[in-house]
Amino acid sequence: MGAPGETARPVLACGEVRTCLLPCRDAVSAAVAERLLTLRADERVRVSQRPNLHAVSPEVLTGVDCRLPTGNRGKVRAVGTVAARASLTEGRVLQATAYFSAPAAGPDRRRPWGYYLTRPGQLLPVGRLAETVVADALLTERWQPGADELDIGSIAEGLLSTISRKHRLLDYDAPLTSATTSLRWAALPAADGRGARLERFTVAADGVRLVRLRVPNGTEPAAVARLAEDFALHDWLLTTVVDKLDGIRLGSADGAGTLKVLGPLVDHLLHLWMPRTRLDRSLGVLWDVLEEEPGFSRQWQTLVQRVRDQLALHAATARRELLSAGP
Repeated sequence: MGAPGETARPVLACGEVRTCLLPCRDAVSAAVAERLLTLRADERVRVSQRPNLHAVSPEVLTGVDCRLPTGNRGKVRAVGTVAARASLTEGRVLQATAYFSAPAAGPDRRRPWGYYLTRPGQLLPVGRLAETVVADALLTERWQPGADELDIGSIAEGLLSTISRKHRLLDYDAPLTSATTSLRWAALPAADGRGARLERFTVAADGVRLVRLRVPNGTEPAAVARLAEDFALHDWLLTTVVDKLDGIRLGSADGAGTLKVLGPLVDHLLHLWMPRTRLDRSLGVLWDVLEEEPGFSRQWQTLVQRVRDQLALHAATARRELLSAGP
């Protein structure tokens, strides 16, 4: 992210992340993950094994010529490309991200497409960019893009659907039901000498997570997108486990029903909690805000303990019933 007075460097980065469970009975291997995320023939999928299995697709570009969201505060036309990529964590959780950055000003008239293709992932305004206005509009609760406005969420959703439709690699027999979550974010430059700051993390009335950031000058938009993906992954894990625990009667006599819910959580999700992984060092500190309020890891540890306590309780009950039945 550049300083507000610079026109060549971005003064705004925005994006949206969609997160869901891969529609498959078992976690897929690294080799299958590569095949799922192969979106371009000219660039390989990046796979890392430490500290967990994580695969990231090459980026694909979508050309746009449209208005940026501003609410009712004027019109900002932008032309360029939106970058999108997909990732798979431990062969289990699928994410699709679409994002762009924009400088403070662009050409005063539209240029040929070749001009924009040399700036992948950038939207150039026609004239000046009202970056704060655009960020505010994107992070408005229940925001719906107009017919001629950029709909960055649809780009992320389209990529998610493309991967989920790879029928030969997926069996569509997921071990548990879960919702797809959306996290929309906007990042503006921090003041000179100031570090990264998380100004907002809220859940809107329609369920979309809204995140507003300040990031140091020179921060790559791709690094901010990775931070948003990390937030979205762990928010999805919390949301899914909370939903499953809310759907059963803890301590009930229905041991089989409870195990049917808790078993998949243990097998497929509880080992995925690993915040701050693969983040730019200057941005990793933003996790401290979520750890203090609302306390992401504290809540996760409480949920995990509840799951383990219930499994231990049912195991003890089953053993007691077996012993009381006698030979």
